[in-house]
Amino acid sequence: MKTVAIIPAFNEEKTIGEVVSKSKKYADEIIVIDDGSRDKTSKIAKESGARVYRHLINRGLGGALSTGIKAALLNGADIILTLDADGQHDAEEIPKMAKPIINGEADFVVGSRFLNPQTMPLFRRLGIPFFNIVAFILFGIRGTDTLCGMRAINKKAAQRLEIQSNGMEAALEIHQKSMSNHFRIKEVPIRAIYTEYSSSKGLRFLPGLRFLIKLFTSKIIK
Repeated sequence: MKTVAIIPAFNEEKTIGEVVSKSKKYADEIIVIDDGSRDKTSKIAKESGARVYRHLINRGLGGALSTGIKAALLNGADIILTLDADGQHDAEEIPKMAKPIINGEADFVVGSRFLNPQTMPLFRRLGIPFFNIVAFILFGIRGTDTLCGMRAINKKAAQRLEIQSNGMEAALEIHQKSMSNHFRIKEVPIRAIYTEYSSSKGLRFLPGLRFLIKLFTSKIIK
């Protein structure tokens, strides 16, 4: 089974090379979606061995994931795995994420930082469970780490998945549509690598507040 890792990236020249190089050891192909970067993200990703698709403008996480999934399917993927470009995810765990799909146990696999207790920044340790509750109340989504960017999906499920949202809410849209399509869902414990750089990414207080407001007004994933 061909495993393709897709990496959405926006101005990630500091880390994209290392992320691609490490991921190449565990996936058959790496696809980087340069989401309108203004730095050397595309150049470094190509030099590191990735196939690069570039958006002329920044479309957001959902737009990048949509492009990446379509590109992976066009390139013959049987398993599509997503991971962040900031180095937070451990590429060594790619086989662990793919295993439930290979064994026929799941169609959609979600990484969880909460099934494997670890040290993490305070805002994430408190904020992620809070957003899990919001996701359940608003959309009926169950999970211990619903916003985690490390996930895997098999070919059949990916072909039925159409992402409509552009922002971070795409993470919940994928989960909700996996439930509504009756995909077999499995959580797998993963570890996160929190550097000063990766900790500066993702949900912080003000972006988190804007994201929360957007969820309450979103109609795409209801």
